[in-house]
Amino acid sequence: MDWNRNQIKQRLLVVCGGVAFFCALQNLPAVALALRWVLGVLSPFLAGGAIAFVLNVPMRAIEAHLPSGKRWKRLRRPLALILTLAAMTGVVTLAVCVVSPGIGGAVRSITSQLPAAIQRMQAQLAELEAWLPQLETLASDLQFDWKALSEKAVSLARDWGGGLVSSGGVLIGGVVSGVSTFVIGLIFSFYVLLQKERLARQGRQVLYALFPESWADKALEVLRLSGRTFSSFLSGQCVEAVILGALFVAAMTVFRMPYALLVGVLIALTALIPVVGAFIGCVVGALLIAVTNPWQAAGFVVLFLVIQQIEGNLIYPHVVGSSVGLPSIWVLAAVTLGGKLMGVAGMLFFIPLCSVLYALFRGFVKARLKDRRVPARKWRDP
Repeated sequence: MDWNRNQIKQRLLVVCGGVAFFCALQNLPAVALALRWVLGVLSPFLAGGAIAFVLNVPMRAIEAHLPSGKRWKRLRRPLALILTLAAMTGVVTLAVCVVSPGIGGAVRSITSQLPAAIQRMQAQLAELEAWLPQLETLASDLQFDWKALSEKAVSLARDWGGGLVSSGGVLIGGVVSGVSTFVIGLIFSFYVLLQKERLARQGRQVLYALFPESWADKALEVLRLSGRTFSSFLSGQCVEAVILGALFVAAMTVFRMPYALLVGVLIALTALIPVVGAFIGCVVGALLIAVTNPWQAAGFVVLFLVIQQIEGNLIYPHVVGSSVGLPSIWVLAAVTLGGKLMGVAGMLFFIPLCSVLYALFRGFVKARLKDRRVPARKWRDP
């Protein structure tokens, strides 16, 4: 009787799930609107969870080096959190102190060299006019309806002004909403970090209370693997960014290129975004160097392409791949697939996700081979 009751319950669940799925397909706009509303409500807490996860990586290392006596039992966690926030604030402040003077010097250099650049442009235009005298004849033959052009310009300016005002209101509202979400998420992350063992214990209780023990064990195994993988990915990404920035500082110093430290720090910061982040720093660095010497800017682009090839094919797959336990070829595949599907966020998310899936699938394959008693000589290298 118990077996029949369980079987009926499973079939009812399948039928109810199928009906719910069919209703969702029939009302996709309403479902999408509801999901957007739910995500909007939960966004501060989701942001807080992400912040807590990132802060937990250095906080765990700092807490492991604090004293462990009875006096320190209640102080270890708050002290570790304070030291983590102080360390991250110091890193950000150091980066700003390095970048800000360089940007100020670059702006002053651009301002001082702008008149000379305009004169060079005028001289080049004069040479072009001398080589192409037909431009003057062509310009004299052109006839413009200045009244119509002025009316069109006024109409465009009116439309753009109205759009700018409306978009400005939307932008201000978005900034206020983003700041409030970040502040609430930051406060929520502090509570999560200070009580993470208690929250983890409550989560395990919920799993074992709602699901069969075997399912709960498997879910906890996957969650632990995901936590280790994502933490290792963050550490590997930071190490890779520091290595890339140091390479640029050293190479630009050797080739006597200007703004070596500034460009190196910018590239290290933007390289936290996998693969494409360094290109943002390359564009900024090339523009800065081009004001001083366009030929050096071209040389910097060539240098960037060389270092980027070394980093993308040798350093990144080995540093990040070894940190998450993912072979180099699958790291490149994960970055490519994530970028195609979700853009920059996909590049950040797909590497640890693919590492978790790779580890689970590898364990599944090994278990299947063991269950089927396939001899190792049949699948090992010949």
